[in-house]
Amino acid sequence: MGIPTGSIRKLKNSAMKTSPIRIGYSLSLTGPVSENAKAARLTHQIWERDINSRGGLLGRSVILTCIDDRGDAARAAAIYRDLLDNDRVDLVLGGYGTNTLAASMPVVMEYKKFLIGLMGLGVNSALGYPNYFAMIPTGMRPNTALTEGFFELAASQSPTPKTVALLSAEAEFSINPVVGARANAANYGLEVIKELRYPLSTVDFTPVIEELGRVNADILFICSYLSDSVGLIKAIRSGSYRPKMLGGAMIGPQSASVKTDLGPLLNGIVNYEYWVPVPKMEFTGVRELLAEYQRQAIKEKTDLLGYYVVPLAYAQLQVLEQAVRNTGSLEDEKLSEYCRGNAFETVMGTIRFAKGGEWEQARVVQVQFQNITNKSIETFKDDATQVIVAPRSYASGSFIYPYSPDN
Repeated sequence: MGIPTGSIRKLKNSAMKTSPIRIGYSLSLTGPVSENAKAARLTHQIWERDINSRGGLLGRSVILTCIDDRGDAARAAAIYRDLLDNDRVDLVLGGYGTNTLAASMPVVMEYKKFLIGLMGLGVNSALGYPNYFAMIPTGMRPNTALTEGFFELAASQSPTPKTVALLSAEAEFSINPVVGARANAANYGLEVIKELRYPLSTVDFTPVIEELGRVNADILFICSYLSDSVGLIKAIRSGSYRPKMLGGAMIGPQSASVKTDLGPLLNGIVNYEYWVPVPKMEFTGVRELLAEYQRQAIKEKTDLLGYYVVPLAYAQLQVLEQAVRNTGSLEDEKLSEYCRGNAFETVMGTIRFAKGGEWEQARVVQVQFQNITNKSIETFKDDATQVIVAPRSYASGSFIYPYSPDN
């Protein structure tokens, strides 16, 4: 005797309701930003355990499926297509960084999916996709917001510096920061007298710094990745060129491995950050999250501090969680509509999205490395070594100018 058709339908519906919610995405777990991507992955796993310990979402457990895109834009796009075409995941999550996020956008847009991207700068500026939301605190003018504090700080010094050199890696991620740097320099009356790009394959940065030394700009703006940040800073310290101020948009000094490699060589450098351990950034839950992350980071061999990526990576999934809970839905359009109209309480504080899915209010800070005497990881847990110098509303100490390696 067969099972009645109605019973089969009920069994299928029951399985649908109790099967896990599957969320798919890619991260660059190998390649030039792998250290940051691995920190994001561990953070996402912490959230996954947290959410399932609280009963999951909509009465269902949650499974995160993360695939390594190796930092390859074409591979990232192919992964998202496969996740949607073949794996049939319920939701997709944005990867880390501008390069691969930008590559995944055409696929996401084709399928009209809801997407929260992690730390991609200006990814949606030209696209205007209504279902994209940015987990990066650069606000509605992302290109300029990243380094506006850097140039405002420079222009407020006495005597006022007059000239700027822009140094950047030849990569997708550097395009928008350099566009923003040009605009900020012009806005604050500073003249860009040199622009120089270097291949990511560069190992010896001495010739690069020597070329910049010949123009001797007052301000050296740098947009670099992790390993090249180390090479550039060492080349500057060993050379004779001494700009009055340097840094700005380096993806490197935020990393624990870069910090412990360079130690006192970081003194005097000014660079952007999104979260640092100062009283004004003690948002609810962030300290507990970082303590748990740091406990696991030793075993997992990821960034030992986590200040740069971890709060934003966790907030990325807090936004998704709150949108799903409060809509009671996994429908992409409903989730997107909710995100467009509501505020979210996260470990990065209150977040509200505006035009293009950017944060309504920018919250980028510029920090100056000071008082570093050794390479111990414990040194960088002391807020006296990373002083917020801009904007004034978040300032935690005084800016030392001009740049001196002995700061």
